[in-house]
Amino acid sequence: MCQHGERSFKREGHGFGEPEKEQGWQRLQPCPQASGNWRCWLWGRCCWWKTPELRTPNHLLLLSLAVADSGISLNALIAAISSLLRRWPYGSDGCQAHGFQGFVTALSSICGSAAIAWGRYHHYCTRSQLAWNTAIPLVLFVWLSSTFWAALPLLGWGHYDYEPLGTCCTLDYSRGDRNFISFLFTMAFFNFFVPLFITLTSYRLMEQKLARSGHLQVNTTLPVRLLLLGWGPYALLYIFAAIMDVSSLSPKLRMVPALIAKMMPTINAINYALRGEMFSGGIWQCLSPQKSKQDRAQ
Repeated sequence: MCQHGERSFKREGHGFGEPEKEQGWQRLQPCPQASGNWRCWLWGRCCWWKTPELRTPNHLLLLSLAVADSGISLNALIAAISSLLRRWPYGSDGCQAHGFQGFVTALSSICGSAAIAWGRYHHYCTRSQLAWNTAIPLVLFVWLSSTFWAALPLLGWGHYDYEPLGTCCTLDYSRGDRNFISFLFTMAFFNFFVPLFITLTSYRLMEQKLARSGHLQVNTTLPVRLLLLGWGPYALLYIFAAIMDVSSLSPKLRMVPALIAKMMPTINAINYALRGEMFSGGIWQCLSPQKSKQDRAQ
């Protein structure tokens, strides 16, 4: 059942071999990293287009994750400017737009990780390759679903407001009313717990199938742990705000989950790209197009 996956697994070594083109940022020093992320994303997109080996349905899922992480970096750049100004200079409408954009990219990153997990299971443990007519609708579903949930606070279910330090905007969890609680638990179920379940189940099944052949050389629980460590603190903060008075926590403490979550683009880059041999091969082909043509001709 998993013969095709075994051959691919041996060929790609210790990594899964699926590239991701994005570096991340941290809230404390976001400006240089955010600008570097956009250069990295544009370069990675160019390499994806120029390198045939990277233009596969599985890599499309990773490109989607890279775009989501690039959006998080753009959100960080805007927050960095307001931090330097020590105020939010974009007004109420700018706050709503900033919260919406950040929420879309955050949900797309979480759901995109789940899509990659499912795509890897399909690639390694079935006899058929992931098809374009499956990968493209999957990517569209991730982005349309994230956009739908991020738009609901603009329509009145939930609300975007300033974060505790007043330099950026996110989902307002300080109210703790019925409107927030109903939106929170519904959104968290479909956009955190369901993707987490898909990620956990996909890697668990893949681990079981590859372990039977004796060729399991990678920790399949790592992506699940990273998803929990990266976005779990945010989920705990929101749940705490739903059942307790969140103002009892200091503003600096409430910013810790945001700092952790906004490191996820860097973590994703390391986990999905730098550990894979196909990423290194694709970059080499992008940097050496003439040699790449000669290799393919041979």
